[in-house]
Amino acid sequence: MAQETILIIDDEKEIRDLIGIYLTNEGYNVLKAADGLEGLEYLEKETVHLVVLDIMMPRLDGIQACMKIRESRNVPIIMLSAKSQDMDKIMGLTTGADDYVTKPFQPLELVARIKSQLRRYLRLNQPDGNRPIQTAGQMDVISIDELTINVTTHEVAVGGREVKLTPREFAILELLARNPGVVFSTEKIYERVWNEPFYESENTVMVHIRNLREKLENNPRTPRYIKTVWGVGYKIEQ
Repeated sequence: MAQETILIIDDEKEIRDLIGIYLTNEGYNVLKAADGLEGLEYLEKETVHLVVLDIMMPRLDGIQACMKIRESRNVPIIMLSAKSQDMDKIMGLTTGADDYVTKPFQPLELVARIKSQLRRYLRLNQPDGNRPIQTAGQMDVISIDELTINVTTHEVAVGGREVKLTPREFAILELLARNPGVVFSTEKIYERVWNEPFYESENTVMVHIRNLREKLENNPRTPRYIKTVWGVGYKIEQ
């Protein structure tokens, strides 16, 4: 049974309790907060492996809470909101969320997304003694010009400057960097990184690519590393 701790931040008690029931049945430890400030207090006191974060809340909303979390933590964040417009999703993802689920939602779908996020996060953040043994064909460190990606420690640097990435951003960068010169469509990136079928998720990938460029590039408008192949997808050249 899972032992990871999931923090649910939502001002609707019914939503917190509903999600909590499903996650508890899956064996997760569940913490519940009624707003962003209470959620941040939990994060200071407890070891949390994933956050389910509502956007519209009193005192401190989800967008502000997400930005505060990202100042010091790379824990996966799944945004939860009644808003379904593309711009609302882009806003959530731009502030550092890894996924976005629209209310009303199917609890089992949310649980599946949580499991997917946790698998990648835990794989990338295992203590050294618990890491899978690297095979000869796997690269611990990928270097492209001034960009260095340490797959083992989940660290990225550009010209010696440390770059903080979310788990999803790191996964996209690793995918492209392991396959220099190969063009990946948004569909292929989504299916490889999110480990689920592509469905109207083009904006999700595009926002993560934009975030990566903002963090990696001196001039994101003329990227040095992640190149756009118009009408096809994205690639990194060796």
